[in-house]
Amino acid sequence: MTTTPTDDPADPSPGTADSPDTTGTAGTAGTAAELADAMTRAIKRIRRQTGWRLEPYGITPGQARALRTLAHAPGCETPDHAMRLSDLADKLHIAPRSATTVVDALEEAGLVERSPDPADRRAVRILLTEAGRAALERIGQVRDEVAQEYFGEVSPGDEEVLLRVLRAAEARFLAAGPPRR
Repeated sequence: MTTTPTDDPADPSPGTADSPDTTGTAGTAGTAAELADAMTRAIKRIRRQTGWRLEPYGITPGQARALRTLAHAPGCETPDHAMRLSDLADKLHIAPRSATTVVDALEEAGLVERSPDPADRRAVRILLTEAGRAALERIGQVRDEVAQEYFGEVSPGDEEVLLRVLRAAEARFLAAGPPRR
């Protein structure tokens, strides 16, 4: 049995952790589906809170993710090593056109600048600016605040177990190859 995600934490759906499991599906696909539903609700809430907190800075969660991805690229401050726009799209798992839209907004805000790729005149590299690095600090603070508010009552041991389980599930998913469409 799967449940429908709700935004009302006081409304436990049948078979969720807040109500007794009378379906006999513990450890089965039903439990996995309920876990996926719970994760979807958590992600939506965290993303919504993050968006509200970033709004005063003029940054969307998608733009924040792009900045963080760029910042983790080795040599992101130098034109010869900066990330290509196509590589950014790949890392963000979005279409190149969508990456262009995100970079356009970041460039307009002065957080990144485009540079021609010295090895390929058709390619564009994306460089973080000083303002972009400052924005990354604000983004990090917001992410930490939101995460602490959401997971604040979870014990450190449970956080470690949840992180380990999610990493293992992600590794198994990636090892299986591209998902079927």
